[in-house]
Amino acid sequence: MNEFTFEKIEIGQEAIFERSFTEKEIFSFSQLTGDLNPMHVDPKYAKQTEYGGVIVHGMLVASLFSTLVGMYLPGKYCVYLSQDIKFRRPVKPNEKVKVRGRVKNKIDSLRILEIETEILNEFGEVAINGEAMVKVLK
Repeated sequence: MNEFTFEKIEIGQEAIFERSFTEKEIFSFSQLTGDLNPMHVDPKYAKQTEYGGVIVHGMLVASLFSTLVGMYLPGKYCVYLSQDIKFRRPVKPNEKVKVRGRVKNKIDSLRILEIETEILNEFGEVAINGEAMVKVLK
């Protein structure tokens, strides 16, 4: 876990990590949230759709933005204020995605960071993007 203070964070600073989701994790998320949409949990149904198979819940993939902010940029000393999310492409089970955040702006008087956020699929295409607002406590 990173421990960046507000003063040590620079505009343009980036953090990147990779992750994938197993079918078991997708099923666990379905059980936890109650979202049992067949696109996520029924391979027979999902295979007949334009996606050709099960896709990971968009909100499960987007939850990686929380990991980005809470663990990498800025890390320990922050509180998440908001996250704008745009779903661009689906992510399949076991597909490796790259999560990236880049500091776009700093609001010194409020100790707030504007962070451009994106999740890229294994082909380098944007699956999800948006902007986070984060308050740095230290």
